[in-house]
Amino acid sequence: MGKQSKKKGNFLTSAHQALQRKGVVTTVYLVLRLLVILVMVAQFFNRNFENVFLCILTLVLLLLPTVLERRLQIDLPNTLEIIIMLFIFAAEILGEIQAYYTAFPYWDTMLHTLNGFLCAAIGFSLVDLCNRHERFSLSLSPVFMAIVAFCFSMTIGVLWEFFECAMDQFFLLDMQKDTVISSISSVLLDPTGRQRPFAIHGITDLIVVANGEQIPLGLGGYLDIGLLDTMNDLLVNFIGAAVFSFLGYFYVKNRGKGRFTRNFIPQVLSHRAHSEEASDTAVSQEGDAQNFSDPPSRTE
Repeated sequence: MGKQSKKKGNFLTSAHQALQRKGVVTTVYLVLRLLVILVMVAQFFNRNFENVFLCILTLVLLLLPTVLERRLQIDLPNTLEIIIMLFIFAAEILGEIQAYYTAFPYWDTMLHTLNGFLCAAIGFSLVDLCNRHERFSLSLSPVFMAIVAFCFSMTIGVLWEFFECAMDQFFLLDMQKDTVISSISSVLLDPTGRQRPFAIHGITDLIVVANGEQIPLGLGGYLDIGLLDTMNDLLVNFIGAAVFSFLGYFYVKNRGKGRFTRNFIPQVLSHRAHSEEASDTAVSQEGDAQNFSDPPSRTE
């Protein structure tokens, strides 16, 4: 009973300390979960079960920062943790379910820019943690750390575009949004067949022939099939990744003097704290054993 009560007391103490240290993060987390649950209930009554699944996925993704902290034994800065949760909410709930991607043309651009920045921060943090790990050390210079962070972010961006293309090809989800353009150029239109680009300018409408019918789309131009959207996403991902890689370079160069960058760099949990906690536990256990073994003194 004594050990169980002591463990319970230690858990409550650590939980209270974590709540004090991450009070704002906890508040944001609870508010976002409540909003997602309300949206999920509304979508369920509207019988939109695809959006219900997105809400469940969002609830799971909101746990990602906590899982990373516990699995990797790191401490995520409050700013990074809050931005990750807001990013998930903005992409899944606001972007997909509330149709912000259509209502606000630059919503997708903003999220891809932020994605490039955050992924560079994550890639940079992974290398930084490996550099400072006790068991193994990569010992990469600040320049190579910045390059690895940049490449990591761009790789994530490219993989995401692969995913969007696959969803468009197999499920016709139109994740790579189309763009209306007024000019096209293609070697397939060259009547000579000599691989010379044939250009058409001033396009005002597109007529689709399907099932023997001619259907004017009335879009005011030619319908691009997602190429420009993909290139724009990769471009803003490039910008976000380059910005953080630049900041990360000077952060390591000056070893933690950058206040802004520090808000996005996870810290390894102190092994000293774990050893002190273990030693305190051992001392308390020895004291309990001694008290148990010593016979009670008699009073005469």
